Amino acid sequence: MSVVHRLTAGWLVDHLSFINQCGYEICDSFAHPGGVSRSASVTSTEDCHSISTFAATPSSSDCPPYGPGDAVEAEVKRAKVRYVFREEFFAISKPHIAAAPEEQLCQGCPEVNDTDFFCCLLLIPQKRKRKCVFNQGELDALEYHSKVRKLIWEGTLHLVQEGLKSGFLHHPTAKLSCRKNNVPQHIVCGLAELCEMAKQFPAVNESDHQAVCVLEEETSSAKQDLLSCVVENSSNCAKIVVLMGQKYLVPPKSSFLLSDISCLQPLLNYKKKYDVIVIDPPWENKSVKRSNRYSHLSSWQIKQIPVPALAAPNCLVVTWVTNRQKHLRFVRDELYPHWLVKTLAEWHWVKITTAGEFVLPLDSLHKKPYEVLVLGRVQGDVKEALRKSEGVLRIPEHQLIVSIPCSLHSHKPPLAAVLAEFIKPDVECLELFARNLQPGWTSWGNEVLKFQHIDYFTPLQNE
Repeated sequence: MSVVHRLTAGWLVDHLSFINQCGYEICDSFAHPGGVSRSASVTSTEDCHSISTFAATPSSSDCPPYGPGDAVEAEVKRAKVRYVFREEFFAISKPHIAAAPEEQLCQGCPEVNDTDFFCCLLLIPQKRKRKCVFNQGELDALEYHSKVRKLIWEGTLHLVQEGLKSGFLHHPTAKLSCRKNNVPQHIVCGLAELCEMAKQFPAVNESDHQAVCVLEEETSSAKQDLLSCVVENSSNCAKIVVLMGQKYLVPPKSSFLLSDISCLQPLLNYKKKYDVIVIDPPWENKSVKRSNRYSHLSSWQIKQIPVPALAAPNCLVVTWVTNRQKHLRFVRDELYPHWLVKTLAEWHWVKITTAGEFVLPLDSLHKKPYEVLVLGRVQGDVKEALRKSEGVLRIPEHQLIVSIPCSLHSHKPPLAAVLAEFIKPDVECLELFARNLQPGWTSWGNEVLKFQHIDYFTPLQNE
C-alpha cells in the first residue's frame, strides 16, 4: 500500500512502493536443450507475443529463424523476471537548499499570524537593482502562502512525526546511502518528437482502422498503430513494448494513447466515460521557456481539452497547478467553469527528504516545497450525483499529500490510493499529460511512456 500513514491533515505516501506494487513481472522465455524459443517485442507472464513496432530489430540470438528442420513443439522454460524502480531516484536525503534553523520542520511552527508574516516577508532585503522589491505576481504568491503556511507546516509536522516513529523516515543522524542517480543518456529517446513525426503518416480511415490495439493478441502492427489508437494491456501481467529500439514496461490492466493534443481523437473513439480525470498541464512559465525541457501550452489551448466529452456524470477532476497564482486563478475562475466543473477543494503535495525535512525552505521566495491540486466535480444530473456519492466520503477542503519526491523531473506521486476514499471502487480513471502508467488507469500524453523506460528499473533475480 502506498499510503504509509493517514491522519486528519492528510497522507504520508510512499511513491516508490506504489510503483513496485504495480506488478512489473515479465515472462522471460528461453529454450530448453533440444527445443527452440524466441524473445518478442511484447512479452508477458502468460504469453510471449510479437508485435512489430517502429522497426525494432532484435538480434539474431534473440529471434532465431525458424526453418523446416526446427522442432514444431519446442519445449520452452519460462522464468518470471520482476522489475523494480531504481531506489536511487528516491534517495533524497538532503534538502535541495538548506533552510535556516528557524525554518526547519523539527523546530515546530513559529507562532506568527498571517498579517505579521506577510509584512515580515515584504521587509526582507533583496539583491535586486530596482526600487519595487516585489511585482504583483510575487505579492499574490506571498499572500497565498501566508494563508496556507500554517496548515502545511503543522500538517506536515504531524505526518513526519508518524513517519519517524514507524521507521519509514530516518533521523538526519542515521546513515543513508548516497548513490548517484546517473541516468544513461539514451533514455532520452524523443517520445514527443515521435508524436510529431506521426503527423506525417498517411491519414487513417477510421472506418477501417481499429480503435484499440490489444497487446495480448497475436498481431503484427503497422508503424502507425501505436500512435493512432489506444494501446491496451488487458491481461494480469506486465508487458514490454519496443519503440524506436527502446523498451518500455506496460503494467497490467492499463491502457495508453501516445499522442499530442492535436491527435486526441483516438481517446474519444475509445468511447469510455471517466469517473476520475487527473490533469497535469504543461504550464507556460519562464523556467520552461529557458530550459526548453518540454513544450508548454497556453491557457487557451488547455481550455480546448475535451474534458466534458470524456467525463462521466459527477466526474472528479483533479488538476495539478504550479505555485503561480495566475495559473491557480485561471483553473478556478476560467478553466473549471468552462468545463462545467465546480471547484471543491485545494490540496497540497508537500515534498520532504528521507529525514522528514522540506526539500526547500517553506518560506523560500523563489520555489516552494509544495505544489497545489485543485479538485472539482463535473456538474450534471442531481440524482446521478447523489447515486455516485453514496458510500463515499465528501471531499475535504484541504488535505496534504506528503512524500519523498522522485529526482526525475515532474514524476508526480500517485493519487489512486488517496482518492480511494472519495470514489467508488472499480471506477474508470484517466490521466491527461501523463508521463507514466498505472494499473486500472487510461493515460494520455506525448511522453506517456517516459518513466516506463526499462532503464529506470532494475530486474530482480529470476524466480
